[in-house]
Amino acid sequence: MKDAAKQLIAKMGAADPSARFAVRFWDDDEVRVGDGEPQVTLRIKTREALSRCLADNFLGFAESYMNGDIEIDGDVDLLFKLGHIIDFGTLPMSWKEKARLAATYLLHRNTVQRSGKNARFHYNLGNDFFELFLDETFAYTCAYFHTPEDTLEQAQKQKFEHVCRKLMLKQGEHIADLGCGWGGFLIYAAETYGISGVGVTLSEPQVELGNRRIAERGLQDRIRLELKDYRELEGSFDKVGSIGMLEHAGEGYIGTFMSKISDLLKPGGVGLVHTIANDTPFPDDPWTMKYVFPGSHVPVLSHIIQEMSARRLSILDVENLRMHYPLTIKHWMERYEQNYDTVVERYGERFARMYRLYWIVSKTSFEYGGNRLFQTVFSKGLNNDLPLTRDHLYR
Repeated sequence: MKDAAKQLIAKMGAADPSARFAVRFWDDDEVRVGDGEPQVTLRIKTREALSRCLADNFLGFAESYMNGDIEIDGDVDLLFKLGHIIDFGTLPMSWKEKARLAATYLLHRNTVQRSGKNARFHYNLGNDFFELFLDETFAYTCAYFHTPEDTLEQAQKQKFEHVCRKLMLKQGEHIADLGCGWGGFLIYAAETYGISGVGVTLSEPQVELGNRRIAERGLQDRIRLELKDYRELEGSFDKVGSIGMLEHAGEGYIGTFMSKISDLLKPGGVGLVHTIANDTPFPDDPWTMKYVFPGSHVPVLSHIIQEMSARRLSILDVENLRMHYPLTIKHWMERYEQNYDTVVERYGERFARMYRLYWIVSKTSFEYGGNRLFQTVFSKGLNNDLPLTRDHLYR
């Protein structure tokens, strides 16, 4: 078993000859790669943990880390960079785990009946949990940084402004926000651009807190959040936005999502979808689907474009904000670590380690892996009155 592990270690070393790392086994046997002191040491504390890693690759690794059977000392980013380079998450998995994951996938398909349960699994952890790492805008999606020194709150408001400009919002327009979270974007758009609108989410805590924040600002006559599946929203809107929702639509439902946007938009109306996506097809991470976002699916950009085009949504602009997400996650990680003991006290050590690992995996997947962050702007049908340039984005 160790021989197989050492072959994998050698593969990681070959992926970056400048890397210095060590792997220490439960019996103090240690393998070092590179000259000099290791930048990071992976400690595999039990034979079972190694067996899980070899049988079920990242899922086995992650569950062993959650259980405390694996520890990482030093430069965590380097270890995950090497893992992304060799595509550790896509290595063959045991047939037993494959069967279990297939059953999980079928159980969590995002039908109208099931999608609420999937959303509540994560977002109903409670507003108190998300307050531990989000800023006052309560935005839980990639921010937009003018400089790396921007505060998280600055960057989130800059994201809202960037989206508003891409949508070319005008006072008095009526907009829909699919997957509105706590309503931060609608609040910003109403206060800054004078729009009215409705947002939909499947999380009761989000609706409760979001509508309370709306009322505190005196905006309740213009904007509101509703506890509703996006497929159940009706109406006619000048603009439609969706920030960080498409990933939750689920595999097989990208077309359904685009059809709903097309139904909601007035002819010539403008929409924007802000989503994590990949350049090329890549397997969804079974660990993330099991522990963090059941029913989720990271789509491929070309598939998104294809499904939009099939519904007469005419593409106007696509922007890749990949490097903005690691900056965003870095802020969340810092806040999370400051409140780590509180997380352990409320939710337990295993959950706390799970979420810590989720931050690391997410951040490095944008830096070194296949994840991208695309903002795609489109109109319903051809609109010949739209600006000829992007000057309105940077005025």
